[in-house]
Amino acid sequence: MGSVRLLSVVPRDFRAPLMSLAREVGFPADARVCEAGGVADRFWVVRSGVVSLDVWVPGRGRLVVDSLGPGDLLGWSWLFPPFQWDFGAEAFTQVRAYEFDGASVRQLCDMQPALGVMLLRGVAEVLAERLGTTRAELVEQHRTHSGPLPS
Repeated sequence: MGSVRLLSVVPRDFRAPLMSLAREVGFPADARVCEAGGVADRFWVVRSGVVSLDVWVPGRGRLVVDSLGPGDLLGWSWLFPPFQWDFGAEAFTQVRAYEFDGASVRQLCDMQPALGVMLLRGVAEVLAERLGTTRAELVEQHRTHSGPLPS
């Protein structure tokens, strides 16, 4: 599970305006939250439960590349054009989350640039961590199905 908690990198002074845009949502176990390539117009911060991030691999189906739990950010594609999901996501267990409308958060960040910088920095930390996790998972999958990598 990721260790960067998006809301924890946002100072208290900025948290209230951000949280005013949140709404509480739930997903039953096995529900698809988003599909890679779909319109990324929102994001979530997981409150409880586990969400699996996956990629579609032709001939193999969905490959889980990471699992997210309480405090983790689900979705960053709402922040970057063309606003399409890079990964799919599925509720592994019943999930409760805060859902944020991407356009509203971008507008808030435009009005409060310091919040925008902090939020962007937090998302960048999440991206860097997920990239490392995804890379490790893909290397392991390759190793499992193809034998050891050449040295």
